[in-house]
Amino acid sequence: MTISRRTMLHGLGVTMALPWLESVSVFGAENRSSNTTAPVRLACLFSGNGFHSEEWWAKGEGEQMQLGKVLESLHPFREKMLFLRGLYNEEARIGGIHSCQTGNLLTGAHLADGGEIRSGISMDQVVAKHYAGQTKVDSLVLGCEHSIAALHKNYSMIYSSHISWSSDTTPTPLELYPALAFDRLFRNEISRTDESVIDAVLDDAKELQRQISKSDTQRLAEYLESVREVERRIDSAGKERRLQGWRPTLTTPNIARPADGIPQDIDEHMRLMCDILILAFRTDTTRVCTLKLNNDHSSLRFPNLVSDRGPTQGIDYMIHHLLSHTNNGDWLKVNQFFVEQLAYIAGKLDSIQEGERTLLDNSMILYLSSMMTGNHNNDQLPVVILGSGGGQMKTGRILDYMGQPNRKMCSLYLSMMDKCGVKLDRFGDSNQRLNEV
Repeated sequence: MTISRRTMLHGLGVTMALPWLESVSVFGAENRSSNTTAPVRLACLFSGNGFHSEEWWAKGEGEQMQLGKVLESLHPFREKMLFLRGLYNEEARIGGIHSCQTGNLLTGAHLADGGEIRSGISMDQVVAKHYAGQTKVDSLVLGCEHSIAALHKNYSMIYSSHISWSSDTTPTPLELYPALAFDRLFRNEISRTDESVIDAVLDDAKELQRQISKSDTQRLAEYLESVREVERRIDSAGKERRLQGWRPTLTTPNIARPADGIPQDIDEHMRLMCDILILAFRTDTTRVCTLKLNNDHSSLRFPNLVSDRGPTQGIDYMIHHLLSHTNNGDWLKVNQFFVEQLAYIAGKLDSIQEGERTLLDNSMILYLSSMMTGNHNNDQLPVVILGSGGGQMKTGRILDYMGQPNRKMCSLYLSMMDKCGVKLDRFGDSNQRLNEV
């Protein structure tokens, strides 16, 4: 059944895209009669400073695949995962410091020094330009830690704070505020109103429910509730006020708390950003999302995690960057916390059916860091992909490129962009694809 109607729910100041419904041809709305295939979504997730040197590994294939402790939370998704070894960025090995290992992670470009800022357009933004005009938002670029404005050994620390680049000289602005990211998805004007997004589109949703199948009615109800739940959590975010990152000299506020600030508890902040990514993909509001969980050279602390030092102590005695040089049990717990965000996204996407596949199957979720370990080792990079790009990739495998002539990260990006419909002869420092991907 194809309903002759707009594929959006509308309300005062609000436009909300629909999830996949069997009764409504949402995807490919410009040519509704011939294209009902769900699009390929691309997400790039980043966490800085690498991982525990002994616990980032995988062995075997499919459901027999074994994972190191860092990756334990990905166990349910082994058959939908690619684990890649041996890939690296030649240009990132020049300075051996954080800033020149991160700024070209998705570009493969040479980084300018001397205070000048120059990289290259990143892979995610190339795909976003390809999808431009097909969704409400070309791309979402989210972050959970403020950018660093400083120089380190003659390189701008902006490089440590950004992996997405809209042009050679323009790092894509990060949205750190969950409420504003949420508004960008659903509101026609980015401003706070007292009315819930769901309340605004309720009349349109009720009209639609009378025209769709029983199973679609259930899907729509679950979808609307998931949006309302994110709204509730945004409203309450930050009330626990567990401070992260750099510790100020003032321990209590001397002015009134500003409204709509960044959540002060890092676990809630990250989870909200994950939920916004999920909503963005589920509604086809965007098909490209980049989520920087923290900076390279990060100052985050983790009082939400129990330290090996004792059951009453959180892992907030040392910032993330310094902790990465310890390789101890607390470092492992922090690694696991980051990967759990990836597992959370994968689980939610995999629970959403889009025709014959799940939303995870119709996505490629790239997770990586700028170095293998906290000791700046980047002769190979930690890389995991979840999802098959709409069935275009054979997953449940380990691909080892150590010792191979073609082991450039940009070769991986060429292969991934192909699956988004972007065919390039060259990207960054590569003119070859990884044929196995």
